[in-house]
Amino acid sequence: MEKKGILIVVSGFSGSGKGTLMKELLKRYPETYALSISATTRQPREGEQDGREYFFKTKEEFEKMIAKGELIEYARYVQNYYGTPRDYVEKKLAEGRDVILEIEIQGALKVREAFPETVLLFVTPPTAAELKSRLVGRGTETPDVIESRMNRACEEAEGMDRYDYLIVNDDLDECVEEMHRIIQGEHCRSFRNAKFMKEIKEDLERLKGED
Repeated sequence: MEKKGILIVVSGFSGSGKGTLMKELLKRYPETYALSISATTRQPREGEQDGREYFFKTKEEFEKMIAKGELIEYARYVQNYYGTPRDYVEKKLAEGRDVILEIEIQGALKVREAFPETVLLFVTPPTAAELKSRLVGRGTETPDVIESRMNRACEEAEGMDRYDYLIVNDDLDECVEEMHRIIQGEHCRSFRNAKFMKEIKEDLERLKGED
C-alpha cells in the first residue's frame, strides 16, 4: 500500500517541552519524520546555515514568495518575515515522510486551510503550576518575561479545543512514543487510503465471477 506522508502541526505553551519532544521523536525515527524548515528574512546567527536552520531570504525574495503563493503560512515578527515554504513540505510528503511543523495557533489554522488533512497536536504540561515551575526553572528569564509567557499561555489555552489531539507532557519517553503512535495511527484512517480501497473494490469485482 502506497504511503504518503502526513503533515503534523505541533503547538503548545512556552515551557511545555514541545521542542524537546520533537527533537527526541526525530532522533528515534529519523527515516519516518522530517522537520519543516521555515523561510525568514532575519539575518543568520553564528553557526546557522541556509537550508538547515532556515531558508534565509531577502525581504524582496520573501515578498515574491508571498505573491506567488509559495508559502503555506507566514507572519511578521519584529520587522522580519517567517513562513513555511510549500515546495519543501510537499516534496517531503511525496517522499513518504511525515512532516512536523512547530507553529502557534493562528499559523496552525492557516496550515489546515491549505492542507485540510493536517493533524493538529497541542502539547501541554500536566498542570499550570508545573508550567510556571518549568519557566522559572530555566533560570534564563526575568519575572516580567515569565509573567508575559503565562499571560500568553492563558490566551493560547482558549484555542486548545481546535486541535485534534492533546498531549500531556509529563514523561518525555512516554510522550514521544504516544506522539509516534498517534501519527502512525493516522495513516490507517480510511480517508487517507481512498486509492487502496478503490483498487481492492475493483479487484473484488473482477475476481467475483472467477472459479
